[in-house]
Amino acid sequence: MTATDPRPLTGEPVSLDLLNTRWNVEGVRQDLLTDADGLAVWLTANGLEGRFAADAGTLRHTLTARDALRALVDAPGDPAATARVDAVLGHGRIRATLTTEGPGEEAEFADPSWGPGWTAARDYLDLLRTAPDRIRACAHEACILHFFDTSRNGTRRWCSMAVCGNRAKASRHYARTKES
Repeated sequence: MTATDPRPLTGEPVSLDLLNTRWNVEGVRQDLLTDADGLAVWLTANGLEGRFAADAGTLRHTLTARDALRALVDAPGDPAATARVDAVLGHGRIRATLTTEGPGEEAEFADPSWGPGWTAARDYLDLLRTAPDRIRACAHEACILHFFDTSRNGTRRWCSMAVCGNRAKASRHYARTKES
């Protein structure tokens, strides 16, 4: 049985969900991926359980992918960050297939322990192809979470309106009332 996912934001595309395995609680950094049990929680949350082992090797490679993605999200277009993500992508490939349902694709890995990290890096490429301007960091200064803005007008600012959005509104209200 896999433990409950403690993260405040889940359900984002797998690349951003991997970044969101780190979050803050009252100024204290939390990290889901400190051990194989946390990796198992993340794999389950992303439908990857059973496909990849939640072991030390997979954890190490998934952390490498997370760090590479974090570097690229923090500095889009940076050649060193781009090379780090590209190195993760070098551990897998897509093989075209033909099934009874029609054309398909299947990911292949020389070392399956790279599978989850590679999957997240590949997903990030898909987000860049789809709408790079919709990959966002939460606008709250104490939040380190990321999301893919699916709002109709593309103006979402907060990972969660109920949490970070309300905190920002409360801070602004407090500042206004303190001034008057």
